[in-house]
Amino acid sequence: MSRASKLTEPIKQEQVTPKSEPAKVQVCPECGSTRLMRDYECAEIVCMDCGFVVAAKIADRGPEWRAFDDEQRSKRTRVGAPLTYTIHDKGLSTTIDWHDRDIYGKSLSPGQKAQVYRLRKWQRRIRVSDATERNLAFALSEITKISNNLNLPKSILETASVIYRKAVKEKLIRGRSIQGVTSAAIYLACRQCGLPRTLDEIAQCSGVNKKEVGRSYRFLIRELNYSIPPLRPSQYITKFSNQLTMQGKVEEIAHKILAAAKELKLTSGRGPTGIAAAASYVASVLTGERKTQREIAEIAQVTEVTIRNRYKELVERLMFEINL
Repeated sequence: MSRASKLTEPIKQEQVTPKSEPAKVQVCPECGSTRLMRDYECAEIVCMDCGFVVAAKIADRGPEWRAFDDEQRSKRTRVGAPLTYTIHDKGLSTTIDWHDRDIYGKSLSPGQKAQVYRLRKWQRRIRVSDATERNLAFALSEITKISNNLNLPKSILETASVIYRKAVKEKLIRGRSIQGVTSAAIYLACRQCGLPRTLDEIAQCSGVNKKEVGRSYRFLIRELNYSIPPLRPSQYITKFSNQLTMQGKVEEIAHKILAAAKELKLTSGRGPTGIAAAASYVASVLTGERKTQREIAEIAQVTEVTIRNRYKELVERLMFEINL
């Protein structure tokens, strides 16, 4: 048997028997090797030992599109909405719209309209079946509302939803307000993901007392056994620079000042917002893009006295010469 006949024989066999699946071929009929390679560019299954073409014109069962990152994959896939923890049923429920039209856009008959009305009514009833789902539905909507007010990224929203679901599963919500626990879950998610947000900001957006948010936050950490790293002043530098519309050079110098202050142990025992605000003030003075202590204090939500004290410590220990 010639080489050409070897190459064409599997093709003829596949054309005669279209129901045969080349994916089930596991042994090379020429040499008996099991080292087979699937070549998607040539649509062939080739033996890696002797080069025999076991099957040709194989069907590509994958999608007709290509994706090079997660964003493209999520946009191009057509298998329904992805799972999300921000909805109480994880986005798996079916919604019947109110247009009373079929798939072709035609209006339904009166009998069909009554049937669809009953289906829609029972769909709405069974979507939230018990008290736990009602709690989740309300709490997750609150988390979404607070996240939108704070302009938080979607990763924070998903993390906060998972934290609240864990609290519900452990039955930690009983006796506590839903708004307080949801605010604490958002703050805990921000701490986990390294996003600088203070208790004051979250309490202001949620309408809950700051003490209640802090109490619920400590309760969740204790009961759910979370290990949260302490806040670093460098996490607030970028936030303050953006809100004060300062140049990137100011932010870079502020980071260097904080690194030097950390080596001298000037940051231990100090509030991260106060030391970060003082470093931003020193950097703005050094670069000539001067900002007043009152402006920085309003952005950092600390007092001017705190910035002044931290500023004096930095200047004295780091040997700065600043002309005021």
